[in-house]
Amino acid sequence: MEKKILITGAAGFIGSHVARLFVNKYPSYHIYNLDKLTYAGNLANLRDIESKSNYTFIKGDIVDQTFIDKLFQEHKFDAVIHLAAESHVDRSITNPNEFVMTNVVGTVNLLNAAKKLWNSSTQNSELNTHNLFYHVSTDEVYGSLGDTGMFTEETSYDPHSPYSASKASSDHFVRAYHDTYKLPVVISNCSNNYGPYHFPEKLVPLVLNNIKNKKPLPVYGKGENVRDWLFVEDHAKAIDVIFHNAKHGSTYNIGGHNEWKNIDVVRLLCRTMDKKLGRAEGESEKLITFVTDRAGHDLRYAIDSTKLQKDLGWVPSVTFEQGIGLTVDWYLNNEEWINNVTSGEYKKYYEGMYEGR
Repeated sequence: MEKKILITGAAGFIGSHVARLFVNKYPSYHIYNLDKLTYAGNLANLRDIESKSNYTFIKGDIVDQTFIDKLFQEHKFDAVIHLAAESHVDRSITNPNEFVMTNVVGTVNLLNAAKKLWNSSTQNSELNTHNLFYHVSTDEVYGSLGDTGMFTEETSYDPHSPYSASKASSDHFVRAYHDTYKLPVVISNCSNNYGPYHFPEKLVPLVLNNIKNKKPLPVYGKGENVRDWLFVEDHAKAIDVIFHNAKHGSTYNIGGHNEWKNIDVVRLLCRTMDKKLGRAEGESEKLITFVTDRAGHDLRYAIDSTKLQKDLGWVPSVTFEQGIGLTVDWYLNNEEWINNVTSGEYKKYYEGMYEGR
């Protein structure tokens, strides 16, 4: 079936992997990539599909309601996969307003445009089978876990950072539009992703880049915080499965059942890079530098994705060790990409965030 699918934020880390998968797997779909191209959005992430006939890039800001309304009316999108977001917790602490505008107001603008288009162009019975607003969210909305237990789809929301609060709010708006206006929606909440094209303010690419350049490896607190890690291509495949099979109004957790302390992730990256770069064992670990912990830093996240596995048959296919190997190889083979995204404004941000802590 031919479909026009809008993917917001498809020039970003996760979005680029989703766009690539859909463009290559579904030639009858036309994929529209709407991206503002902020610091984390990079069209170089999509060079391998930019000339495909079923792919179109549109530069724009989801905060601009007039622009969004016009875009929906012009292209008549059948579905939306919404990934555009401000996503770095540290940045949300220093500039929460920006997160409210993009993550909350931007999401509501998209919901309004979809509601207006789909309610005017179809009967409800058709709308519920043909249209879909898929909101991609985070496990951080659930707050922090103790030493045991896992987040399920029934876990109450308890966000602790401006970022997670903004994502929790957007989740609630998506559900409210389903309950109030019968808008066909699904939501997924995913654990930490890693892999190629990851902007280097996040842990894995930051550590890899610093190891390569023999710079300090900043680790918050004692590095005891635990995260559940998932290879980004597995996340994209989960989004594909949910998009095509989930019941409207449903929520699915996506996770790797793969918990690691931050310090252990850093040490694994050090060992892997020492081997790849021909350095003496333990050389890169000497770069580890413990810095003042982040305010409101959640202790542990762990996702229970049993519902997704039982209902829709998705399971992660890449182990953490395999994924780290693939990720390290990609970053070592794509130095031009790294150099481009770490120049200019990122250098200023990095210096302000970590130096002197």
